[in-house]
Amino acid sequence: MNFIFDLDGTICFKGKPVTKKIMDTLKELEQNGHQVIFASARPIRDLLPVIDQHFHSATLIGGNGSLISRNGKIAFLRAFSSEQVAAMKQIIKMYNAAYLIDGDWNYAYTGDPMHPIKANLDPDNLAEQVQLEKLNEVVKILILQSADQGKVAAEAEALGLRVHRHHGEDIVDISPPGIDKWTAIQQAGISEGEYIAFGNDANDIEMLRHAKYAVRIGEQEELIGYAHVDIPLDDACEQTIVDSLEDIAAGRVFVHS
Repeated sequence: MNFIFDLDGTICFKGKPVTKKIMDTLKELEQNGHQVIFASARPIRDLLPVIDQHFHSATLIGGNGSLISRNGKIAFLRAFSSEQVAAMKQIIKMYNAAYLIDGDWNYAYTGDPMHPIKANLDPDNLAEQVQLEKLNEVVKILILQSADQGKVAAEAEALGLRVHRHHGEDIVDISPPGIDKWTAIQQAGISEGEYIAFGNDANDIEMLRHAKYAVRIGEQEELIGYAHVDIPLDDACEQTIVDSLEDIAAGRVFVHS
């Protein structure tokens, strides 16, 4: 079976790497013939530092589905068109927006140096911070602050772009049209009902919707109705995740057909 995991707020917390206890459990899944995949809003560059190096060559979905890495190399990339980038530049200017914009590897950043996003940005210095004009491809846009985040989101949606507003954060997360984690899962050769999914936020809805068995971490209301079981985000969360994985792998949980 394929096991697909969101990262932040699902199996890693407060920007820290996934714990050894969870990673060891994921390695056991792999040793028992299952495939482990990570599907994150993070670009591949920022996904690598929070997972064990053992999984760096695994199938990694980044940028909410705009990037797929296999065997340590980018195997799929879906970027904004030049017209869409130009339109977003106008929106950024109109609303005096601060941003993190990702290319396939490098990035452009104009946000506050103390913004929480900055602490998780390229912690291993794998990439370069460049001017937006220097990015050959743009795969993801985060509007960190602006004169009106609601209007920025509406303007981006009017362009046909995929927009998410993250739970608990006043951030507008923008992806190319038709891109989400579920489209990337299909691009990776996995069909509906062929995987187990763990997620915690609105950008995980489509991934959970099409899973054979879906687990919601925390209490994000937008995910109600998309998961078969909930795991509370409490002091026992890590152990509950491990127990749940062991139960699913051992067939002790009824996985819907």
